[in-house]
Amino acid sequence: MSSIVKTDMQKWMDKTEVSSYQNFINGKWVSSSSGETYALYHSANYEQTIGEFPKSTKEDVDQAVKAAHTAFKAWTATPGPERGAILNEFANLLEKNKEEMAFRLSAEQGKPLNESLGEVGRAVKEARYGAGEAFRIEGETLPGERGNVWNSTIRQSTGVIAAIAPWNFPVVTPVRKIIPALAFGCTVVYKPASVTPWTSILLMELLSEAGVPAGVVNLIIGSGSEAGNPLIEHPLVKGISFTGSSELGKKINGSAGQRLVKTQLELGGKNPAVVLDYKNPQEVAAQIVSAAFACSGQRCTSISRVVVTKDKKEELTKALVEETKKLVVGPAWQEDANVGPLINKSHLESVQGYVKSAKEEGARLLYGGEILKEGEFASGAYMVPAIFDQVSPEMKVAKEEIFGPVLIVLEVEDAKEALEVANGVQYGLAAAIFTDQLQEAFQFAEQAEAGMVHVNHGTASAAHLPFGGIKQSGAGAFSIGHTNIEFYTNVKSVYFQY
Repeated sequence: MSSIVKTDMQKWMDKTEVSSYQNFINGKWVSSSSGETYALYHSANYEQTIGEFPKSTKEDVDQAVKAAHTAFKAWTATPGPERGAILNEFANLLEKNKEEMAFRLSAEQGKPLNESLGEVGRAVKEARYGAGEAFRIEGETLPGERGNVWNSTIRQSTGVIAAIAPWNFPVVTPVRKIIPALAFGCTVVYKPASVTPWTSILLMELLSEAGVPAGVVNLIIGSGSEAGNPLIEHPLVKGISFTGSSELGKKINGSAGQRLVKTQLELGGKNPAVVLDYKNPQEVAAQIVSAAFACSGQRCTSISRVVVTKDKKEELTKALVEETKKLVVGPAWQEDANVGPLINKSHLESVQGYVKSAKEEGARLLYGGEILKEGEFASGAYMVPAIFDQVSPEMKVAKEEIFGPVLIVLEVEDAKEALEVANGVQYGLAAAIFTDQLQEAFQFAEQAEAGMVHVNHGTASAAHLPFGGIKQSGAGAFSIGHTNIEFYTNVKSVYFQY
């Protein structure tokens, strides 16, 4: 990442006019029926206003869902290749506007600019894959029980989709929901997190510029209680794709279940890295630290638990601390920064609560954990990434999702106990194992209670593989990859007698 681009971000922010933004409904920008707005501030400079955003209401949601419902008939009848061509054009436009999108992302969310550019690049990849899905809506031809009957299955679009995204990945997550929905012929009402709506404004502009018809994609900005709840409860919504906390996901699933509405839930994680053996402890530590503290640890797939055998514990822990000390905390535009501020001070307080709890329960703080307040750090929610050892599986810090830059080390006797500890939480999103033993790697891949398993690397996913979890980490069809077809389409069986 060049210093020129990072300097450009500051210059761009300084000259960008503070605007009052609106919802995007039926192809037009419209004010909320409440007439109220809220201010959003730069995540690393609380004195800089990003913009004013609408406090949407149930009436706004109803207007958006009805627009999507009306647009559905024509959009689902549009040939798949035509839909795919529009979505591919969106991917091209997103790539063309990657720097502005990354600037907005870093400003509202806080992650270093190189991470933001990486997220936009990932969104481009997923958009291109999703565009191709419009060509792959396959069915089956099956032999009949009788000689004069031809049997087949076809897939038809689910309908209006409520897409609700979190604040940690405000570009790739909505792309992950909107693009496959449109590829499979659905229409969308999208609600971003209220603390990161700025990138969504640009997403709507690019989708419209790419040729997505009016009403096919709609944007509603507001709180979960005032806009989110009416959206998931709307009778015309036929599918709900939600990424967020496990507790909220369970509530959404319960509400949807009352109407037998489809859900696709990507929820929390408490992801383990099991370390059994290695040639170079520093290489393993580098993989784990990167996966633990990217996005300041605010990722559902962050490695938050290191489960290491007793004979390797001291050496690996030393390497983890050494790698963590190399990290530089700072604002997005700082040339060498690779850990940005947390999303806001309220979340910082929550993470600090876990740091305090770990100490009180007897864990040993090996490094970090302190809040940074001096100089430019006073304008954001910064903390030094923390590492604890002498942690037992019963401790709060070992069981609950912290969603911040806190990594714990759990010592075990052998591979059998390592698997038990790795599986001994309510979550089952991602898991990693580091070993040179092929048998141990395959056994872990089979027995780990997780939707995704990574062998000898961190928890980075690919743009074409299914993404999701089990247990309290997810429900419904996995996202990304071809598994999306199970959520965005319904199967119909056809019997044809001749």
